[in-house]
Amino acid sequence: MSRVAVVGSYNQDFIWRSESFPVPGETRLGRFSTGPGGKGFNQAVAAARQGAQVGFIGALGRDTIGEKAAALAQQENIDAHWQWCDDHASGNAAIIVDASGQNLIVVGSGANMALTPDFIDAQADVIQRAAVLLTQHEITLDATRRALELARAGKALTVHNPAPALAGEDGALLPLVDVLTPNETEFAHLLARHAQLDIDATTLALLGDGELHALALRLPVQTLVLTLGAAGAFVSHRTASRFSTAGSFERVAAAPVTPVDTTGAGDAFNGALAAALAQADGGDFIDAVRFANHVAGLATESPGAASAMPTRDAVKARFG
Repeated sequence: MSRVAVVGSYNQDFIWRSESFPVPGETRLGRFSTGPGGKGFNQAVAAARQGAQVGFIGALGRDTIGEKAAALAQQENIDAHWQWCDDHASGNAAIIVDASGQNLIVVGSGANMALTPDFIDAQADVIQRAAVLLTQHEITLDATRRALELARAGKALTVHNPAPALAGEDGALLPLVDVLTPNETEFAHLLARHAQLDIDATTLALLGDGELHALALRLPVQTLVLTLGAAGAFVSHRTASRFSTAGSFERVAAAPVTPVDTTGAGDAFNGALAAALAQADGGDFIDAVRFANHVAGLATESPGAASAMPTRDAVKARFG
Protein backbone atom coordinates (compact mmCIF):
# COMPACT_ATOMS: atom_id res chain seq x y z
CA MET A 1 0.00 0.00 0.00
CA SER A 2 1.34 3.47 -0.88
CA ARG A 3 2.46 5.57 2.05
CA VAL A 4 1.85 9.28 2.67
CA ALA A 5 3.25 11.19 5.65
CA VAL A 6 1.40 14.34 6.74
CA VAL A 7 2.91 16.75 9.24
CA GLY A 8 0.45 19.41 10.32
CA SER A 9 -2.41 20.65 12.42
CA TYR A 10 -5.50 19.35 14.11
CA ASN A 11 -8.27 21.86 14.84
CA GLN A 12 -11.74 21.26 16.16
CA ASP A 13 -14.06 23.18 13.84
CA PHE A 14 -16.93 25.19 15.32
CA ILE A 15 -19.20 26.01 12.40
CA TRP A 16 -22.02 28.51 12.00
CA ARG A 17 -24.17 28.57 8.85
CA SER A 18 -26.17 31.64 7.88
CA GLU A 19 -27.80 32.98 4.70
CA SER A 20 -25.12 35.66 4.42
CA PHE A 21 -22.03 36.79 6.31
CA PRO A 22 -22.66 39.33 9.10
CA VAL A 23 -21.21 42.78 8.54
CA PRO A 24 -19.30 44.48 11.40
CA GLY A 25 -21.69 45.16 14.29
CA GLU A 26 -24.42 42.88 12.92
CA THR A 27 -25.86 39.81 14.65
CA ARG A 28 -27.35 37.11 12.45
CA LEU A 29 -29.22 33.93 13.26
CA GLY A 30 -27.72 30.68 12.02
CA ARG A 31 -27.21 26.97 12.62
CA PHE A 32 -24.31 25.50 14.63
CA SER A 33 -22.32 22.29 14.29
CA THR A 34 -18.87 21.07 15.26
CA GLY A 35 -16.49 18.52 13.78
CA PRO A 36 -12.85 17.59 13.15
CA GLY A 37 -10.65 19.82 11.03
CA GLY A 38 -7.25 21.45 10.74
CA LYS A 39 -5.47 21.52 7.40
CA GLY A 40 -3.06 18.73 8.29
CA PHE A 41 -5.69 16.39 9.67
CA ASN A 42 -8.15 17.14 6.85
CA GLN A 43 -5.47 16.27 4.32
CA ALA A 44 -4.53 13.10 6.19
CA VAL A 45 -8.17 11.95 6.18
CA ALA A 46 -8.51 12.79 2.48
CA ALA A 47 -5.41 10.74 1.63
CA ALA A 48 -6.49 7.81 3.83
CA ARG A 49 -9.95 7.71 2.25
CA GLN A 50 -8.31 7.48 -1.17
CA GLY A 51 -6.58 4.28 -0.12
CA ALA A 52 -3.16 5.55 0.97
CA GLN A 53 -1.46 4.31 4.12
CA VAL A 54 -1.14 7.55 6.10
CA GLY A 55 1.19 8.50 8.92
CA PHE A 56 0.26 11.76 10.67
CA ILE A 57 2.42 13.86 13.00
CA GLY A 58 0.79 16.62 15.03
CA ALA A 59 0.23 18.11 18.48
CA LEU A 60 -2.77 18.08 20.83
CA GLY A 61 -3.64 19.53 24.21
CA ARG A 62 -4.54 17.20 27.06
CA ASP A 63 -8.22 18.00 26.81
CA THR A 64 -11.46 16.52 25.54
CA ILE A 65 -10.82 17.75 22.01
CA GLY A 66 -7.43 16.04 22.00
CA GLU A 67 -8.83 12.75 23.29
CA LYS A 68 -11.52 12.73 20.59
CA ALA A 69 -8.99 13.62 17.89
CA ALA A 70 -6.75 10.70 18.81
CA ALA A 71 -9.71 8.32 18.76
CA LEU A 72 -10.88 9.64 15.40
CA ALA A 73 -7.44 9.13 13.83
CA GLN A 74 -7.66 5.47 14.83
CA GLN A 75 -11.14 5.19 13.32
CA GLU A 76 -9.80 6.60 10.04
CA ASN A 77 -6.92 4.08 10.02
CA ILE A 78 -4.38 6.88 10.33
CA ASP A 79 -1.10 6.03 12.07
CA ALA A 80 -1.01 9.16 14.25
CA HIS A 81 1.95 10.32 16.33
CA TRP A 82 0.90 13.04 18.79
CA GLN A 83 2.99 15.47 20.78
CA TRP A 84 0.80 15.88 23.87
CA CYS A 85 0.91 19.36 25.41
CA ASP A 86 0.01 20.11 29.03
CA ASP A 87 0.17 23.89 28.66
CA HIS A 88 -1.70 24.40 25.38
CA ALA A 89 -5.29 23.71 24.39
CA SER A 90 -5.97 21.68 21.27
CA GLY A 91 -6.35 23.80 18.16
CA ASN A 92 -9.75 25.11 17.13
CA ALA A 93 -11.36 27.15 14.37
CA ALA A 94 -14.44 29.36 14.07
CA ILE A 95 -16.04 28.98 10.64
CA ILE A 96 -18.93 30.92 9.15
CA VAL A 97 -20.50 29.49 5.98
CA ASP A 98 -22.99 31.44 3.83
CA ALA A 99 -25.79 30.12 1.61
CA SER A 100 -23.48 29.89 -1.43
CA GLY A 101 -21.01 27.65 0.42
CA GLN A 102 -18.31 30.31 0.81
CA ASN A 103 -16.61 30.57 4.20
CA LEU A 104 -14.83 32.86 6.65
CA ILE A 105 -12.42 31.22 9.13
CA VAL A 106 -10.52 32.30 12.25
CA VAL A 107 -8.10 29.75 13.75
CA GLY A 108 -6.90 29.45 17.35
CA SER A 109 -3.73 27.41 16.81
CA GLY A 110 -3.18 26.24 20.39
CA ALA A 111 -1.03 23.09 20.58
CA ASN A 112 -0.32 23.16 16.84
CA MET A 113 2.20 25.95 17.36
CA ALA A 114 3.92 23.95 20.10
CA LEU A 115 4.90 21.11 17.74
CA THR A 116 8.71 21.02 17.91
CA PRO A 117 11.47 20.06 15.48
CA ASP A 118 12.75 17.67 18.16
CA PHE A 119 9.44 15.78 18.11
CA ILE A 120 9.60 15.70 14.30
CA ASP A 121 13.11 14.21 14.55
CA ALA A 122 11.79 11.53 16.88
CA GLN A 123 9.29 10.50 14.17
CA ALA A 124 11.86 10.52 11.34
CA ASP A 125 11.03 6.97 10.31
CA VAL A 126 7.39 7.93 9.63
CA ILE A 127 8.57 10.55 7.15
CA GLN A 128 11.48 8.67 5.60
CA ARG A 129 9.44 5.52 4.92
CA ALA A 130 6.88 7.57 3.00
CA ALA A 131 6.66 8.01 -0.76
CA VAL A 132 5.19 11.51 -0.28
CA LEU A 133 5.40 14.06 2.53
CA LEU A 134 2.62 16.66 2.72
CA THR A 135 2.97 19.85 4.81
CA GLN A 136 1.10 23.16 5.30
CA HIS A 137 1.34 26.42 7.28
CA GLU A 138 -0.67 25.71 10.46
CA ILE A 139 2.33 24.64 12.54
CA THR A 140 5.65 26.42 13.15
CA LEU A 141 7.99 27.01 10.23
CA ASP A 142 10.80 25.30 12.15
CA ALA A 143 8.79 22.07 12.49
CA THR A 144 7.69 22.18 8.85
CA ARG A 145 11.22 22.82 7.63
CA ARG A 146 12.59 19.92 9.67
CA ALA A 147 9.96 17.58 8.22
CA LEU A 148 10.86 18.68 4.68
CA GLU A 149 14.58 18.19 5.39
CA LEU A 150 13.96 14.67 6.65
CA ALA A 151 11.82 13.87 3.60
CA ARG A 152 14.56 15.07 1.27
CA ALA A 153 17.10 12.89 3.11
CA GLY A 154 14.76 9.94 2.73
CA LYS A 155 14.05 10.62 -0.97
CA ALA A 156 10.33 11.24 -0.41
CA LEU A 157 8.49 13.57 -2.78
CA THR A 158 7.69 16.78 -0.90
CA VAL A 159 4.32 18.47 -1.44
CA HIS A 160 3.79 21.76 0.40
CA ASN A 161 0.47 23.58 0.65
CA PRO A 162 1.38 27.20 1.60
CA ALA A 163 -1.88 27.78 3.44
CA PRO A 164 -2.74 29.95 5.16
CA ALA A 165 -0.55 32.72 3.71
CA LEU A 166 2.13 33.69 6.23
CA ALA A 167 3.03 37.13 7.54
CA GLY A 168 6.51 35.81 8.37
CA GLU A 169 9.33 34.64 6.12
CA ASP A 170 8.91 31.27 4.41
CA GLY A 171 11.77 31.46 1.90
CA ALA A 172 13.74 28.71 3.64
CA LEU A 173 10.97 26.22 2.84
CA LEU A 174 10.65 26.65 -0.91
CA PRO A 175 14.00 25.09 -1.95
CA LEU A 176 12.92 21.94 -0.09
CA VAL A 177 9.59 21.66 -1.97
CA ASP A 178 9.06 19.46 -5.04
CA VAL A 179 5.39 20.41 -5.56
CA LEU A 180 3.90 23.68 -4.28
CA THR A 181 0.09 23.96 -4.18
CA PRO A 182 -1.13 27.52 -3.49
CA ASN A 183 -4.59 28.89 -4.18
CA GLU A 184 -4.98 32.29 -5.86
CA THR A 185 -4.59 34.32 -2.66
CA GLU A 186 -1.56 32.36 -1.49
CA PHE A 187 0.05 32.53 -4.94
CA ALA A 188 -0.35 36.32 -5.06
CA HIS A 189 1.13 36.54 -1.56
CA LEU A 190 4.14 34.42 -2.57
CA LEU A 191 4.73 36.51 -5.71
CA ALA A 192 4.66 39.71 -3.65
CA ARG A 193 7.11 38.29 -1.11
CA HIS A 194 9.55 36.45 -3.38
CA ALA A 195 9.26 38.19 -6.75
CA GLN A 196 8.16 41.70 -5.68
CA LEU A 197 5.10 41.46 -7.94
CA ASP A 198 1.79 43.05 -7.03
CA ILE A 199 -0.85 40.70 -8.47
CA ASP A 200 -4.62 40.90 -7.98
CA ALA A 201 -5.52 37.37 -6.86
CA THR A 202 -9.05 37.68 -8.25
CA THR A 203 -7.70 38.08 -11.82
CA LEU A 204 -5.42 35.04 -11.89
CA ALA A 205 -8.02 32.61 -13.28
CA LEU A 206 -8.58 35.00 -16.20
CA LEU A 207 -4.93 35.08 -17.28
CA GLY A 208 -3.71 33.04 -20.23
CA ASP A 209 -1.82 29.83 -19.58
CA GLY A 210 1.46 31.31 -20.80
CA GLU A 211 1.08 34.25 -18.42
CA LEU A 212 0.39 31.96 -15.47
CA HIS A 213 3.39 29.80 -16.36
CA ALA A 214 5.65 32.85 -16.48
CA LEU A 215 4.43 33.90 -13.03
CA ALA A 216 4.93 30.39 -11.63
CA LEU A 217 8.53 30.39 -12.85
CA ARG A 218 9.20 33.43 -10.65
CA LEU A 219 9.06 31.13 -7.60
CA PRO A 220 11.97 28.76 -6.78
CA VAL A 221 10.06 25.47 -6.99
CA GLN A 222 10.17 22.67 -9.57
CA THR A 223 6.44 22.16 -9.93
CA LEU A 224 3.60 24.49 -8.99
CA VAL A 225 -0.08 23.55 -8.93
CA LEU A 226 -2.27 26.64 -8.65
CA THR A 227 -5.77 25.78 -7.44
CA LEU A 228 -8.41 28.09 -8.93
CA GLY A 229 -11.66 26.92 -7.33
CA ALA A 230 -14.43 26.65 -9.91
CA ALA A 231 -11.85 27.42 -12.63
CA GLY A 232 -9.96 24.20 -11.88
CA ALA A 233 -6.20 24.03 -11.44
CA PHE A 234 -3.12 25.14 -13.36
CA VAL A 235 0.06 23.03 -13.47
CA SER A 236 3.49 24.53 -14.20
CA HIS A 237 6.71 22.49 -14.43
CA ARG A 238 10.24 23.87 -14.66
CA THR A 239 12.63 22.33 -17.17
CA ALA A 240 14.38 20.52 -14.33
CA SER A 241 11.16 19.30 -12.76
CA ARG A 242 10.82 15.76 -11.46
CA PHE A 243 7.78 15.44 -13.73
CA SER A 244 9.00 17.16 -16.91
CA THR A 245 12.32 17.23 -18.76
CA ALA A 246 11.37 20.07 -21.11
CA GLY A 247 9.20 22.28 -18.89
CA SER A 248 5.48 22.37 -19.52
CA PHE A 249 2.19 23.82 -18.33
CA GLU A 250 -1.46 22.80 -18.50
CA ARG A 251 -4.84 23.84 -17.13
CA VAL A 252 -7.04 21.12 -15.62
CA ALA A 253 -10.81 21.64 -15.47
CA ALA A 254 -12.72 21.59 -12.19
CA ALA A 255 -15.12 18.77 -11.43
CA PRO A 256 -18.78 19.46 -12.29
CA VAL A 257 -20.38 19.74 -8.84
CA THR A 258 -22.94 21.77 -6.89
CA PRO A 259 -21.12 23.13 -3.81
CA VAL A 260 -22.81 23.50 -0.46
CA ASP A 261 -19.67 24.08 1.67
CA THR A 262 -16.18 24.84 0.34
CA THR A 263 -14.50 24.72 3.78
CA GLY A 264 -12.29 21.67 3.16
CA ALA A 265 -11.96 21.77 -0.62
CA GLY A 266 -8.30 22.76 -0.70
CA ASP A 267 -7.42 20.13 1.88
CA ALA A 268 -9.34 17.48 -0.06
CA PHE A 269 -7.35 18.44 -3.17
CA ASN A 270 -3.98 18.25 -1.41
CA GLY A 271 -4.65 14.99 0.41
CA ALA A 272 -5.94 13.36 -2.76
CA LEU A 273 -3.00 14.68 -4.79
CA ALA A 274 -0.54 13.25 -2.28
CA ALA A 275 -2.33 9.89 -2.33
CA ALA A 276 -2.43 9.81 -6.12
CA LEU A 277 1.27 10.68 -6.43
CA ALA A 278 2.20 8.04 -3.85
CA GLN A 279 0.21 5.45 -5.79
CA ALA A 280 1.21 6.59 -9.28
CA ASP A 281 4.61 4.88 -9.45
CA GLY A 282 5.76 7.16 -12.25
CA GLY A 283 2.27 7.75 -13.66
CA ASP A 284 1.03 10.92 -15.30
CA PHE A 285 1.08 14.02 -13.08
CA ILE A 286 -1.92 15.60 -14.83
CA ASP A 287 -3.98 12.48 -14.12
CA ALA A 288 -3.13 12.92 -10.42
CA VAL A 289 -4.26 16.56 -10.52
CA ARG A 290 -7.47 15.63 -12.34
CA PHE A 291 -8.20 13.00 -9.68
CA ALA A 292 -7.52 15.54 -6.93
CA ASN A 293 -9.96 17.95 -8.59
CA HIS A 294 -12.63 15.23 -8.49
CA VAL A 295 -12.04 14.58 -4.79
CA ALA A 296 -12.07 18.30 -3.96
CA GLY A 297 -15.23 18.89 -5.96
CA LEU A 298 -17.08 16.03 -4.33
CA ALA A 299 -15.99 17.25 -0.87
CA THR A 300 -17.79 20.56 -1.45
CA GLU A 301 -21.11 18.77 -1.83
CA SER A 302 -21.09 17.77 1.85
CA PRO A 303 -20.87 20.05 4.91
CA GLY A 304 -17.86 19.99 7.20
CA ALA A 305 -14.11 19.57 6.77
CA ALA A 306 -12.51 16.21 7.60
CA SER A 307 -15.94 14.57 7.75
CA ALA A 308 -16.71 15.75 4.20
CA MET A 309 -13.77 13.97 2.58
CA PRO A 310 -15.16 11.45 0.09
CA THR A 311 -14.03 7.85 -0.15
CA ARG A 312 -12.28 6.46 -3.19
CA ASP A 313 -15.37 4.37 -3.98
CA ALA A 314 -17.55 7.49 -3.90
CA VAL A 315 -15.20 9.31 -6.27
CA LYS A 316 -15.11 6.35 -8.63
CA ALA A 317 -18.90 6.02 -8.59
CA ARG A 318 -19.32 9.70 -9.42
CA PHE A 319 -16.54 10.28 -11.96
CA GLY A 320 -15.51 6.80 -13.09
